[in-house]
This record gives sequence, structure tokens and C-alpha cells, in this order.
Amino acid sequence: MALLLAVVLELAVFVGVGRALGFGVAVLLVFAASLLGLVLLRREGMRAWRGFRAAAAAGQPPGGQVTDGLVGLAGALLLAVPGLVSGVVGLLLLVPPVRRLARAGVRRATERRVSSMVAGDLFGPRTVRVRQGAPQPARQPEQPVVVDGGRAIEGEIVEPGRH
Repeated sequence: MALLLAVVLELAVFVGVGRALGFGVAVLLVFAASLLGLVLLRREGMRAWRGFRAAAAAGQPPGGQVTDGLVGLAGALLLAVPGLVSGVVGLLLLVPPVRRLARAGVRRATERRVSSMVAGDLFGPRTVRVRQGAPQPARQPEQPVVVDGGRAIEGEIVEPGRH
């Protein structure tokens, strides 16, 4: 159903652009976007692979590079697919601020769907917020304590991107 709606939307936008700018211009825009997408597919794929290998070689969790690569590949693939709407969405996914937002969304979705152990292997340890001041009594007897160089610190686990 979603695919059918996407096709209808693409056709409606194509007809609208064709009426506004001319049929030849609309076809040229679709062709140029698809060609750009094909060129970027290779570039984004190589970039993702190099980032993954660099993280693996450095012994760091590869999740950040993998999600960035997936978002870049998705953007390039949407550009390569013939259509004006998919081309615009693909182009937006390649713009750095939008790409960061999409990458954070992919990370959150991945962390929700996999175990915390797998998420830790992919993305590294979660961020911890530390509060200064006198320790507060524990609300739960089994509350985990974060240790920093042998010194216990009080804190709470914060979801990435929710500071």
C-alpha cells in the first residue's frame, strides 16, 4: 500500500513539475537526479566501508560509522531511484544536519530492537550524566554504581541524544 502511494505521489509531482516547467525539464531533472544518485552510491559505499574498517582496526565500536554509512547509502539510493520526491528525500539525507538527525534515529531504533549487550558492542558504552553533591540514598537496592578509577560516582544512564 505504501509503495502504491509513493508511486502515485511521484507521478503527481512529476506531472505538476512537467506542467509548471515543461515535460523536457521534468525528465531532465529525474535523469540528473538518478545519475547523481548512481555516482554517490559508489562514493557513499566506499566511505562507509572505509569508516567501518578504520573503527575495527582502532578497536572502536563500529556502530557510528555503520549508521552513518547506512544513512548515506539510503540517501544515494533514493537519489538513484527515478522520481522527484525520492530524489529530494535522498538529497536531504546527504545534507549533514539532516544526516545527523537520521543517524541518531537509526541508532535509537537499533538500540530499541537489539539487546543492550549488542548495542554496547555496536555503539560503545552509553553516556552517563554525573551530578555533583552529596550522594542520595539509593531508591532501589540493586541500582548499578558506575566506578571511576576506584572511586564510586553517582549518576544515571542517559539515552543517547536525550540530554
